[in-house]
Amino acid sequence: MASLGHIAIGIAAGRFHGEPRTKVAWMGAFTVLSLAPDLDVIGFPLGIAYEDPFGHRGASHALLVALLGGLVAVAPQRHRMRGALLGVAVLASHGLLDSLTDGGLGAALFWPFSEARHFAPWRPIPVAPIGAGLVSARGIYVLAVEAVVFSPLLIYGLWPRRAEPKLSDDDDADRGAREPGPPAPTARRSESPDR
Repeated sequence: MASLGHIAIGIAAGRFHGEPRTKVAWMGAFTVLSLAPDLDVIGFPLGIAYEDPFGHRGASHALLVALLGGLVAVAPQRHRMRGALLGVAVLASHGLLDSLTDGGLGAALFWPFSEARHFAPWRPIPVAPIGAGLVSARGIYVLAVEAVVFSPLLIYGLWPRRAEPKLSDDDDADRGAREPGPPAPTARRSESPDR
């Protein structure tokens, strides 16, 4: 994949998870998390071959790694269970989406139990060229396909939320008249002895 789909997953997860004032931060965090499995490409200059267990689409794309990584990545935050489940889903989506591509070697979804690479039975997403090849006719084509396929998630994630209506001064005064406030202080009788 050209990563636009992974980015769309992260943006949508962040929008779903974040409160209005924190949603942008969550979108960024989940987007980084959704792209993290592709850090395995640093293995190429280190001599790790694509087909090796730690090569591209290898161990970093495994569902077990997604489970552990998602739990660890969101552990320090307030809404732990919801965030952890989203973190796991976002990480797991990476390998699953890569298995929907029409090229490469597949994803090692069941590593460390199996080093076999897997493809889904249906593979509608064209595989993207790696590296600078993304800036080519093929790369542009893959980005266009991903933009169409993942447009619902991108629209959901980026569509502006409706702002809460601001109350005018008249609305505040009306609301104050309708809502009971604290009881008014009552005058106490003086208990002075000169009476």
